[in-house]
Amino acid sequence: MSDDEEKSVTAPEVAVDSEPVTDLSNSDVCTKYQEASKVVNLTLEGLVTQTIVGAKVLDLCAFGTTVMEAATSKLYTKKVNGKAIDRGVAFPVCVSVNDIVCNFSPLEGLPEVTPPLKAGDIVKFDLGCHIDGYIAVVAHTVVVKETEDSPAPPEDPELAKCAVAAYNAMLVAAASIAAGKTNTDVTKAVDRVAKAYGVTPISSVRMHQMKRYVLDGVKEVALKEITPDDPPEEKVPNCTFEQAEVYAVDVAMSTGDGRARPGAMRTTVYKRNVEQSYQLKVKASRQLLAEVDKKYPTLPFTMRDLSDVRAAKLGMNECVNHGLLTPYPSLHDYSGKVAHFKCTVLLLPSGTCRVTGLKLPEYFTTDTEADEETQKILTEIADGEAKKAAKKAAKKAAKKAKK
Repeated sequence: MSDDEEKSVTAPEVAVDSEPVTDLSNSDVCTKYQEASKVVNLTLEGLVTQTIVGAKVLDLCAFGTTVMEAATSKLYTKKVNGKAIDRGVAFPVCVSVNDIVCNFSPLEGLPEVTPPLKAGDIVKFDLGCHIDGYIAVVAHTVVVKETEDSPAPPEDPELAKCAVAAYNAMLVAAASIAAGKTNTDVTKAVDRVAKAYGVTPISSVRMHQMKRYVLDGVKEVALKEITPDDPPEEKVPNCTFEQAEVYAVDVAMSTGDGRARPGAMRTTVYKRNVEQSYQLKVKASRQLLAEVDKKYPTLPFTMRDLSDVRAAKLGMNECVNHGLLTPYPSLHDYSGKVAHFKCTVLLLPSGTCRVTGLKLPEYFTTDTEADEETQKILTEIADGEAKKAAKKAAKKAAKKAKK
């Protein structure tokens, strides 16, 4: 890390009337989002290299968690007002295989439901970290190869088309989330991409605004336009995007009907519902809630990280039944193959900046073409990235020449 980067990482928060400014108008907040983004990108890169035949889902979850915790522990190490800055995992590492769409982060001792990966398995990663409550998230889809250096996995035209559609929809959605635009603009753009490729957005997936310590903000974006046949709870209130906001751009597409449903897998990811209170009757429930309130008061956690998993299982039902904990069940789509991509975007004065996510794996190719409007947006994105890369290379060369 350079001296300039070190200064930016340890800069004090700007305050107005003694209250900290917690949106992107504060340059230190912006830096924290960017640093968290670097950590999730680094973690995702490591997970992709580890995804080979014989790898175990539980080991991948543990690996990703270790990387995030180690990387964030090296940032913002100076105490503020005598207190260490909170940092670490913001969303547990989930490794969802084949028909599982998302939220699968297994407990130990379940080999029958988490067999080692085999060639051709479709793996969807989903994870997030935070620095001082400022969250960066990412999701990515890969196909298991024999080894890291093996050639591309066997061709699967339907999966490839679905992956290209989901990834392009994520890019288009990210570009469409700009100050002054609405969530319906983004939904229409995603729907347009899906129709061009002949795939279906997974209706239960949502894009959300993120705030400090808030993963699922009030403002959200649906992936598909609601029809009279859809359940009324799938309708999303209209909203307008504003500068200095942050969004998780979450896209999952299916070659089937797009209706992901909870399966038989044990739910292991939960989040404390801070607006709910109840006098618990069971001792195990009270112990569980006390630990959650202390260690995970606002952000999602996995049961695997609790001090006593067996006791937590006994107390979980009462906590969930009375709304104290919100479950994140593993969702399945048995109707087709699924691809899942997610990135984090910052609405800056200079425009929307996509700060997380990797490039689409090169083995995902399709002869199906995007519609004209989508292709125009993708070309603009590619041109912008090429200019940034050239500028960065020139700056690096100039710096090297001075030495």
